[in-house]
Amino acid sequence: MRDFSTDHRWLSINTATVRRQRGLDWGLLDILDACAARGIRAVAPWRDQVAAAGLQNVAQRLLAHGIELSGYCRGGMFTYTDAAGLQAVRDDNRRALDEACTLGAPCLVLVVGGLPGALAGKPAHKDIAGAREQVTEGIGALLQDARERGMPLAIEPLHPMYAADRACINTLSQALDVCDALDPTRSGALGVAVDAYHVWWDPQLQAQIERAGRERLLALHVCDWLTPTTDLLEDRGMMGDGVIDLPQLRGWVEDAGFAGYSEVEIFSRANWWQREGGEVLDTCIERHRRCV
Repeated sequence: MRDFSTDHRWLSINTATVRRQRGLDWGLLDILDACAARGIRAVAPWRDQVAAAGLQNVAQRLLAHGIELSGYCRGGMFTYTDAAGLQAVRDDNRRALDEACTLGAPCLVLVVGGLPGALAGKPAHKDIAGAREQVTEGIGALLQDARERGMPLAIEPLHPMYAADRACINTLSQALDVCDALDPTRSGALGVAVDAYHVWWDPQLQAQIERAGRERLLALHVCDWLTPTTDLLEDRGMMGDGVIDLPQLRGWVEDAGFAGYSEVEIFSRANWWQREGGEVLDTCIERHRRCV
């Protein structure tokens, strides 16, 4: 297992971690400048932040600072109710692929979606098995475009509390089943993003990480699970403040062949989003060395 205690060479910042500092949006270009000033070598930006700053502006700033991407957030949301919805999903995911290519991302992260309409509070039906079928079909269709562009797709299973509205793939096993069905040769075009917040509780986690292996392990996201958790979406903890054994999890992932960045992704409306951005980044560096 790599030694992170003396530097932060393998730290990446998911830019959601510092997007709403003190209740204000911190622009993506500002985030990139602040990361570069601290020797942070990688980020994972969100599409809305890229759109606000301008795709070409972001690409140029990344190049100027020599900052890499650990992933691009996000594609997915594959479920739909009619032909127009299906076309909109496919068009949007193709745009996400093109953006990821422009920015030089190593993978496009997929949050697959839940029951159509549920995220807006109006689920169209209760057929979660049907939703999962649409997800598999959608990933299969997108995989063809991804292969043409040379952009790997990383399915991110989300905690079961998000099954209805954000992602009906909730375990690493489910995600790998989709990978095996659509990419049986393990070509490297389709894999998984392992997010500690979403999978730490799974009793099959170590075995499924071993099953994934180097070809399927495309991204590692870290933060912590607080007790109590006061908001299911926006109360993630800084590494070391919760109950996840992050060194153990990273050890499993690295033993399986992963050698990429540890990407810090923290949604924290009441705590870290209320602090000055530089303080948050400095804390990420310190905790990455000590707790990951």
